[in-house]
Amino acid sequence: MNKDILSGKWTQLKGKMQAQWGDLTDDDFDVAEGNAKYLSGKLQERYGWDRDRADKEVTAFEDALRRDYRD
Repeated sequence: MNKDILSGKWTQLKGKMQAQWGDLTDDDFDVAEGNAKYLSGKLQERYGWDRDRADKEVTAFEDALRRDYRD
């Protein structure tokens, strides 16, 4: 999935992310708007994960999106 598709489907994807990471708020997702680094930082903050764990979570989510939304 390229960045244009990610931006265009952001509202739909927010619901999937909220289901996976329920401790993140709508505001967190609104500010993130597709920014993986910001999202990873929020996961670290809210869940107390180290950077490696948060990055792996975001990467795994992105990989799942690529499988679901093939170009």
